[in-house]
Amino acid sequence: MSSETGKFSADIGEDVIAAALESVERRETGEVEVAPAPPQVESSDEAPALKARVEALEAKERELVAQVEQERERALRALADLDNARKRSQRDKDEVVRYGLERVLKDLLPVIDNLDRAIDLGDRSGKWEGLAEGVRMTRKLLEDTLARQGLKAFSARGKPFDPHLHEAMGHEEREDVPPSTVSTELLRGYTLHDRLVRPALVMVARSPTPPVAPPAGEAPSSGDAPGASAPAVAEGTSPSSETKPLGEGQT
Repeated sequence: MSSETGKFSADIGEDVIAAALESVERRETGEVEVAPAPPQVESSDEAPALKARVEALEAKERELVAQVEQERERALRALADLDNARKRSQRDKDEVVRYGLERVLKDLLPVIDNLDRAIDLGDRSGKWEGLAEGVRMTRKLLEDTLARQGLKAFSARGKPFDPHLHEAMGHEEREDVPPSTVSTELLRGYTLHDRLVRPALVMVARSPTPPVAPPAGEAPSSGDAPGASAPAVAEGTSPSSETKPLGEGQT
């Protein structure tokens, strides 16, 4: 660069001058040059960690989806099993109601057969004396059959009265039986396993009522006096006739 009095000169390239003029023109027209933003570059340490986290989340999602599907299938199987169990239970209930007495009735058939034999024997022979023995045998067979089904009889005679097992039909004045004791058994009681089917119908003993004493000052009648006996009636005399006293001159 050289300078003289009143003169100024400089060596500037033409490309620099053209760029300066272009910049001046942009400013005059209102255009502002915006410098481009620098590209964001991820850190080399964070990228593998983010990728691993995404992969872990995707794996967890797949696992949860598989669990939901398994639970859904399990719930469907449980509903199907419950429906099958309900249908099977209803079928078993219907069979019990319809055929529950089959075994009991089958065991009672020999009792009917024995009764038929006893009646047939009496018709053919005309001797009904043996029918009593046949009835006793049939009764024993029936009792054994019911016992196999759990129905058993119990006796209450001579035992203390129990309202849970006995039903009192009345009282009896007994001296040979303690009070509140079963003196007479009208019908035997029955139990099915541990459950009472029918209570025993009984009579309950109580102490005899003492005789009523006569009022004070009143003599007991001759008929009520202890040890008194009725006057003897002579032979040939009616009981209703009265005995007349002997008069004078009679011997």
